[in-house]
Amino acid sequence: MKPTLETLIEETLQKEKRNIFTFLTGAGISSESGLPTYRGSDGIWIKGTKYHKPEEFGTFRYFNQNHEEVWQYNLFWKKLIEEAKPNQGHFAIAEIEDLLDSKYQLITQNVDGLHQKAGSKNVFEIHGNKQTVRCSSECSGVMQFSPELKSKELTEDLTERDIELLHCQNCGDWLRPNTLWFDESYNEKLYFFNSALKTAKNTGILFVIGTSGATTLPQMIAETVLQYGGFLVEINTEEDSYFFERFSRTKKYILIKEKASDTLIRIKEMIEKYK
Repeated sequence: MKPTLETLIEETLQKEKRNIFTFLTGAGISSESGLPTYRGSDGIWIKGTKYHKPEEFGTFRYFNQNHEEVWQYNLFWKKLIEEAKPNQGHFAIAEIEDLLDSKYQLITQNVDGLHQKAGSKNVFEIHGNKQTVRCSSECSGVMQFSPELKSKELTEDLTERDIELLHCQNCGDWLRPNTLWFDESYNEKLYFFNSALKTAKNTGILFVIGTSGATTLPQMIAETVLQYGGFLVEINTEEDSYFFERFSRTKKYILIKEKASDTLIRIKEMIEKYK
Protein backbone atom coordinates (compact mmCIF):
# COMPACT_ATOMS: atom_id res chain seq x y z
CA MET A 1 0.00 0.00 0.00
CA LYS A 2 1.32 3.44 -0.91
CA PRO A 3 1.84 5.94 1.93
CA THR A 4 0.04 9.26 1.99
CA LEU A 5 2.01 12.36 1.07
CA GLU A 6 1.89 13.59 4.66
CA THR A 7 3.17 10.28 6.06
CA LEU A 8 5.93 10.19 3.45
CA ILE A 9 7.10 13.69 4.35
CA GLU A 10 7.04 12.93 8.08
CA GLU A 11 9.04 9.69 7.66
CA THR A 12 11.61 11.27 5.33
CA LEU A 13 12.24 14.12 7.77
CA GLN A 14 13.08 11.54 10.44
CA LYS A 15 15.57 9.59 8.30
CA GLU A 16 19.30 10.02 8.86
CA LYS A 17 20.33 8.91 5.36
CA ARG A 18 18.84 9.35 1.91
CA ASN A 19 16.64 12.08 3.31
CA ILE A 20 17.05 14.87 0.74
CA PHE A 21 13.89 16.54 -0.56
CA THR A 22 14.67 17.06 -4.25
CA PHE A 23 12.49 19.19 -6.51
CA LEU A 24 12.72 18.61 -10.27
CA THR A 25 10.93 21.37 -12.15
CA GLY A 26 10.08 21.97 -15.79
CA ALA A 27 8.32 24.57 -17.90
CA GLY A 28 4.93 23.81 -16.35
CA ILE A 29 5.80 25.59 -13.11
CA SER A 30 6.56 28.79 -15.04
CA SER A 31 3.37 28.62 -17.11
CA GLU A 32 1.55 30.21 -14.15
CA SER A 33 3.92 33.17 -14.65
CA GLY A 34 2.78 33.54 -18.26
CA LEU A 35 5.69 31.77 -19.92
CA PRO A 36 4.61 29.23 -22.57
CA THR A 37 5.65 25.63 -22.19
CA TYR A 38 7.60 23.86 -24.91
CA ARG A 39 5.45 20.99 -26.11
CA GLY A 40 1.94 22.02 -25.03
CA SER A 41 -0.75 23.27 -27.41
CA ASP A 42 0.46 26.83 -26.78
CA GLY A 43 4.09 25.80 -26.51
CA ILE A 44 7.00 27.93 -27.59
CA TRP A 45 8.16 25.30 -30.08
CA ILE A 46 4.81 25.74 -31.80
CA LYS A 47 4.57 29.53 -31.56
CA GLY A 48 8.23 30.34 -32.02
CA THR A 49 9.41 27.84 -34.60
CA LYS A 50 6.57 27.70 -37.09
CA TYR A 51 8.60 26.26 -39.95
CA HIS A 52 10.94 23.97 -38.01
CA LYS A 53 10.81 20.88 -35.85
CA PRO A 54 12.32 21.46 -32.39
CA GLU A 55 14.96 18.79 -32.95
CA GLU A 56 16.09 20.72 -36.04
CA PHE A 57 15.79 24.32 -34.89
CA GLY A 58 17.05 23.79 -31.34
CA THR A 59 20.50 22.52 -32.34
CA PHE A 60 24.03 23.87 -32.44
CA ARG A 61 24.18 22.75 -36.06
CA TYR A 62 21.21 24.96 -37.01
CA PHE A 63 22.65 27.87 -35.04
CA ASN A 64 25.91 27.65 -36.98
CA GLN A 65 23.98 27.94 -40.24
CA ASN A 66 21.40 30.55 -39.14
CA HIS A 67 22.93 32.76 -36.45
CA GLU A 68 20.64 35.75 -36.91
CA GLU A 69 17.39 33.74 -37.05
CA VAL A 70 18.24 31.85 -33.87
CA TRP A 71 19.22 35.04 -32.08
CA GLN A 72 15.95 36.73 -33.12
CA TYR A 73 14.11 33.86 -31.47
CA ASN A 74 16.28 33.98 -28.33
CA LEU A 75 16.00 37.75 -27.96
CA PHE A 76 12.23 37.25 -28.10
CA TRP A 77 12.64 34.73 -25.27
CA LYS A 78 14.72 37.34 -23.46
CA LYS A 79 11.72 39.68 -23.65
CA LEU A 80 9.34 37.04 -22.29
CA ILE A 81 11.66 36.30 -19.37
CA GLU A 82 12.21 39.95 -18.50
CA GLU A 83 8.46 40.50 -18.28
CA ALA A 84 7.74 37.34 -16.24
CA LYS A 85 7.50 37.31 -12.46
CA PRO A 86 7.81 34.34 -10.09
CA ASN A 87 4.52 32.78 -9.01
CA GLN A 88 3.41 31.18 -5.75
CA GLY A 89 4.99 27.86 -6.74
CA HIS A 90 8.42 29.45 -7.16
CA PHE A 91 8.10 31.25 -3.82
CA ALA A 92 6.91 28.09 -2.01
CA ILE A 93 9.96 26.16 -3.23
CA ALA A 94 12.27 28.96 -2.04
CA GLU A 95 10.58 28.89 1.38
CA ILE A 96 10.97 25.09 1.53
CA GLU A 97 14.71 25.55 0.92
CA ASP A 98 14.88 27.85 3.95
CA LEU A 99 13.11 25.22 6.05
CA LEU A 100 15.18 22.21 4.98
CA ASP A 101 18.65 23.70 4.44
CA SER A 102 21.05 20.79 3.68
CA LYS A 103 18.18 18.31 3.21
CA TYR A 104 17.06 20.15 0.09
CA GLN A 105 18.02 20.37 -3.60
CA LEU A 106 16.37 22.06 -6.56
CA ILE A 107 17.04 20.71 -10.06
CA THR A 108 15.41 22.68 -12.85
CA GLN A 109 15.11 22.22 -16.59
CA ASN A 110 13.94 25.81 -16.83
CA VAL A 111 16.12 28.47 -18.42
CA ASP A 112 14.17 31.49 -17.17
CA GLY A 113 15.83 32.18 -13.80
CA LEU A 114 12.47 32.60 -12.03
CA HIS A 115 13.50 30.28 -9.20
CA GLN A 116 16.39 32.57 -8.38
CA LYS A 117 14.14 35.65 -8.64
CA ALA A 118 11.90 34.01 -6.02
CA GLY A 119 14.86 33.52 -3.68
CA SER A 120 16.08 29.99 -4.43
CA LYS A 121 19.83 29.68 -3.91
CA ASN A 122 20.76 26.00 -4.29
CA VAL A 123 19.80 25.44 -7.94
CA PHE A 124 21.14 23.00 -10.52
CA GLU A 125 20.15 24.45 -13.93
CA ILE A 126 20.57 21.32 -16.00
CA HIS A 127 19.56 23.00 -19.28
CA GLY A 128 21.39 26.28 -18.71
CA ASN A 129 19.97 29.79 -18.51
CA LYS A 130 18.78 32.07 -21.31
CA GLN A 131 19.78 35.14 -19.29
CA THR A 132 23.45 34.39 -19.95
CA VAL A 133 25.65 33.70 -23.00
CA ARG A 134 28.98 32.17 -23.85
CA CYS A 135 31.33 32.12 -26.84
CA SER A 136 30.33 29.53 -29.44
CA SER A 137 34.03 28.65 -29.74
CA GLU A 138 34.16 28.22 -25.94
CA CYS A 139 37.14 30.59 -25.65
CA SER A 140 35.78 31.90 -22.34
CA GLY A 141 33.24 31.09 -19.66
CA VAL A 142 29.63 32.05 -19.10
CA MET A 143 28.95 35.79 -19.25
CA GLN A 144 26.11 38.30 -19.02
CA PHE A 145 24.44 39.96 -22.00
CA SER A 146 25.76 43.41 -22.85
CA PRO A 147 23.42 45.93 -21.12
CA GLU A 148 23.17 47.64 -24.51
CA LEU A 149 21.58 44.57 -26.13
CA LYS A 150 17.81 44.84 -25.98
CA SER A 151 15.12 42.17 -26.25
CA LYS A 152 13.08 41.83 -29.45
CA GLU A 153 9.67 41.02 -30.77
CA LEU A 154 9.66 37.70 -32.59
CA THR A 155 9.48 39.32 -36.05
CA GLU A 156 11.93 42.13 -35.28
CA ASP A 157 15.22 42.02 -37.21
CA LEU A 158 18.63 42.41 -35.61
CA THR A 159 20.41 45.73 -36.12
CA GLU A 160 24.08 46.03 -37.07
CA ARG A 161 24.80 47.05 -33.47
CA ASP A 162 22.93 43.99 -32.17
CA ILE A 163 25.08 41.75 -34.35
CA GLU A 164 28.23 43.46 -33.11
CA LEU A 165 27.18 42.94 -29.47
CA LEU A 166 26.42 39.27 -30.19
CA HIS A 167 30.06 38.56 -31.06
CA CYS A 168 32.72 37.53 -28.56
CA GLN A 169 35.05 40.38 -27.55
CA ASN A 170 37.91 37.91 -27.10
CA CYS A 171 37.94 35.95 -30.37
CA GLY A 172 35.29 37.58 -32.57
CA ASP A 173 33.14 34.46 -32.98
CA TRP A 174 29.37 34.53 -32.41
CA LEU A 175 28.10 34.36 -28.86
CA ARG A 176 25.54 31.65 -28.21
CA PRO A 177 22.73 31.22 -25.67
CA ASN A 178 23.99 29.44 -22.55
CA THR A 179 21.54 26.58 -22.98
CA LEU A 180 21.68 22.90 -23.89
CA TRP A 181 20.63 22.15 -27.47
CA PHE A 182 19.24 18.87 -28.81
CA ASP A 183 22.49 17.81 -30.48
CA GLU A 184 24.61 18.48 -27.38
CA SER A 185 25.36 16.33 -24.33
CA TYR A 186 24.96 16.95 -20.62
CA ASN A 187 28.16 17.64 -18.68
CA GLU A 188 29.08 18.65 -15.15
CA LYS A 189 30.74 21.99 -15.87
CA LEU A 190 27.73 23.64 -17.49
CA TYR A 191 24.76 21.40 -16.66
CA PHE A 192 25.48 19.73 -13.28
CA PHE A 193 25.26 16.19 -14.69
CA ASN A 194 27.26 14.40 -11.98
CA SER A 195 25.95 16.57 -9.15
CA ALA A 196 22.33 15.90 -10.11
CA LEU A 197 22.84 12.12 -10.15
CA LYS A 198 24.76 12.22 -6.84
CA THR A 199 21.84 14.10 -5.30
CA ALA A 200 19.42 11.52 -6.72
CA LYS A 201 21.24 8.72 -4.88
CA ASN A 202 20.65 10.50 -1.57
CA THR A 203 17.07 11.60 -2.22
CA GLY A 204 14.22 10.45 0.00
CA ILE A 205 11.49 12.16 -2.04
CA LEU A 206 11.75 13.43 -5.61
CA PHE A 207 9.01 15.94 -6.38
CA VAL A 208 8.51 16.18 -10.16
CA ILE A 209 6.69 19.35 -11.18
CA GLY A 210 5.70 20.68 -14.58
CA THR A 211 7.77 18.47 -16.85
CA SER A 212 6.86 15.80 -19.38
CA GLY A 213 10.18 14.04 -18.76
CA ALA A 214 11.14 14.01 -22.43
CA THR A 215 14.89 14.48 -21.89
CA THR A 216 17.42 11.97 -20.64
CA LEU A 217 18.86 13.46 -17.44
CA PRO A 218 15.46 13.94 -15.73
CA GLN A 219 14.67 10.33 -16.62
CA MET A 220 18.00 9.19 -15.16
CA ILE A 221 17.39 11.21 -11.99
CA ALA A 222 14.02 9.52 -11.44
CA GLU A 223 15.41 6.06 -12.17
CA THR A 224 18.28 6.65 -9.72
CA VAL A 225 16.02 7.90 -6.91
CA LEU A 226 13.86 4.78 -7.13
CA GLN A 227 16.86 2.48 -7.51
CA TYR A 228 18.29 3.78 -4.22
CA GLY A 229 15.01 3.47 -2.31
CA GLY A 230 13.49 6.94 -2.64
CA PHE A 231 9.94 7.91 -3.60
CA LEU A 232 8.76 9.84 -6.65
CA VAL A 233 5.88 12.29 -6.18
CA GLU A 234 4.62 13.77 -9.44
CA ILE A 235 2.50 16.93 -9.40
CA ASN A 236 0.63 16.95 -12.70
CA THR A 237 -2.99 17.59 -13.64
CA GLU A 238 -2.70 15.07 -16.49
CA GLU A 239 -1.56 11.45 -16.79
CA ASP A 240 0.62 12.13 -19.81
CA SER A 241 4.24 12.22 -18.68
CA TYR A 242 7.17 9.84 -19.01
CA PHE A 243 7.10 9.45 -15.22
CA PHE A 244 3.48 8.33 -15.15
CA GLU A 245 3.98 5.89 -18.00
CA ARG A 246 7.18 4.47 -16.50
CA PHE A 247 6.47 4.41 -12.75
CA SER A 248 2.72 4.64 -12.04
CA ARG A 249 2.46 0.90 -11.32
CA THR A 250 5.27 0.95 -8.74
CA LYS A 251 4.68 1.31 -4.99
CA LYS A 252 7.11 4.22 -4.76
CA TYR A 253 5.26 6.54 -7.15
CA ILE A 254 2.47 8.95 -6.15
CA LEU A 255 0.57 11.21 -8.57
CA ILE A 256 -1.02 14.40 -7.21
CA LYS A 257 -3.45 15.79 -9.79
CA GLU A 258 -3.54 19.36 -8.57
CA LYS A 259 -2.28 22.80 -9.54
CA ALA A 260 1.45 23.00 -8.82
CA SER A 261 1.43 26.16 -6.69
CA ASP A 262 -1.41 24.91 -4.46
CA THR A 263 0.32 21.58 -3.84
CA LEU A 264 3.72 23.18 -3.14
CA ILE A 265 2.16 25.46 -0.53
CA ARG A 266 0.59 22.38 1.09
CA ILE A 267 3.95 20.55 1.04
CA LYS A 268 5.60 23.54 2.72
CA GLU A 269 2.96 23.48 5.45
CA MET A 270 3.50 19.74 6.03
CA ILE A 271 7.26 20.25 6.33
CA GLU A 272 6.67 23.06 8.86
CA LYS A 273 4.38 20.77 10.83
CA TYR A 274 6.80 17.81 11.11
CA LYS A 275 10.21 19.46 11.00
